[in-house]
Amino acid sequence: MSDNTSMKALSPSQIVEAAEHHVTDKVTKNFARAFLLAILAGASIGFAFCFYTTAVAALGSGAGKILGGLFFALGLFLVVLLGGELFTSSTLTLIAKANKTATWWQVFKNWATVYVGNLIGALFVVLIIFVGRTYMNFGTEWGHVILNTALHKVEHIYPSDGTGMYAYFRGFLEAMCLGIVCNIMVCVAVWLSWGGKSITDKILIMIFPIGMFVASGFEHSVANMFMIPMGIVLQEFSIPEFQSVVDVAKYSDLTVYNFIFSNLIPVTIGNIIGGGMMIGLYNWFIWKKTK
Repeated sequence: MSDNTSMKALSPSQIVEAAEHHVTDKVTKNFARAFLLAILAGASIGFAFCFYTTAVAALGSGAGKILGGLFFALGLFLVVLLGGELFTSSTLTLIAKANKTATWWQVFKNWATVYVGNLIGALFVVLIIFVGRTYMNFGTEWGHVILNTALHKVEHIYPSDGTGMYAYFRGFLEAMCLGIVCNIMVCVAVWLSWGGKSITDKILIMIFPIGMFVASGFEHSVANMFMIPMGIVLQEFSIPEFQSVVDVAKYSDLTVYNFIFSNLIPVTIGNIIGGGMMIGLYNWFIWKKTK
């Protein structure tokens, strides 16, 4: 008779043990492998956002966002199953520091390596999607969805907030909070996938946390490395046939400056808090320090 025990999903305490192994592997991986796997992960997330965009362009902003969120889970499937290095899940390496299997230097080196690799992978997808003129699909609606989504991501400041530092702080705080809740969901998905015993287990457990964060409009730093630059490129360099249908002048706030300071920085901080601290360190503390 076969032993079915080995096929059972890991318990919460066993997942923590598995997490310690995974994060230690992340921070001790050699630079070349980590960097190449990070490029792979950034491209995977970029392609996943293409899937989301297609769903919204085809179905509208209602059902399209819900189904698009579920379709976006493809990105994390590829990252986890191909062994990619994704910055948002790399925030879990705070466990390695807490467990004294890594130094701060190793943690920050890993974050920097993965972050830059993710950006390169995402921008590669921007390039090939732009050159391939995918934005003309669905009568230019595909590109229109990109522009609207990207613009929303750099405009977390509302007119009622006024101008100046107060308004910027409000917008910064909003983007950071959306980054926190986003990476809670992403790291929950990754965390639980470490407890699965089969590919089916891992895929099924990741679908709904990822679908929830995308459909709800939460902010993911690596996903934004694709979506906002894609919007910037369309606003600046799209072909006349596209610009004759879509008034790109309305999207003048899509700039590299706004991408970095109104979105990427606060969202990245939020991702670190949500994933590394609220999921990683929180669960590690429960199962390791409260015995």
